[in-house]
Amino acid sequence: MRAAGVVSTFLCALAFSATHTGSSVPDEVRYKTGYVNPAPKPADFTSATLWGIAIADTRVAEYQNAAVEIARTQLSCRVDGKDFILNDDRGAVRGGLYRRYPWFGSDAHDPMPLSYTKDHAAVILRVGQNPGRVWHFWSASARAALPQGHLEGCTVRAQVRISRGALLQMGMDYWRDPAIGYGAGGNNHEAGASNWYFSSKDWQEATFTDIRD
Repeated sequence: MRAAGVVSTFLCALAFSATHTGSSVPDEVRYKTGYVNPAPKPADFTSATLWGIAIADTRVAEYQNAAVEIARTQLSCRVDGKDFILNDDRGAVRGGLYRRYPWFGSDAHDPMPLSYTKDHAAVILRVGQNPGRVWHFWSASARAALPQGHLEGCTVRAQVRISRGALLQMGMDYWRDPAIGYGAGGNNHEAGASNWYFSSKDWQEATFTDIRD
């Protein structure tokens, strides 16, 4: 299954890309442009997970109707020159609603309300219905273990449709192991985040990578 209008091949080039940076992003957002963490993955970290952030842009008229549709998310990592797909989820994410003012001011969060397209090919984040929160989501599948070998980096891809008044950013974390939870002690290491993606009537591929070609 796939949402209507999604390109048939997930990795093919898209005809339209809508990334914005800098002043296009609300003031409270911590990282307004994409970046790669200059600190490498700790040597004893053995797993990774993709994540995304979706918010409503309250500066836009009728932002209350803003939504982000997510048809597919994928995490792949390059080890010894070969790409391995670690997660590949369709029409599903997990996540929560976090503080927006200040940005991720605490780890306390509420469950993320989810809805779906009629064919369940895509999950819908109706960010305009709760514009005061950060809609923080991650893979529906379990956190993946990294393959053995020399890691060159990882790549996140998400097939999304972003309505007017919504914004999206993708990124990923490395983790100590596939089972350890979030908490004190430095269990996760942020690899970086993409530029922000803005609205388009078409489906688009939102990406992030820390592979330094």
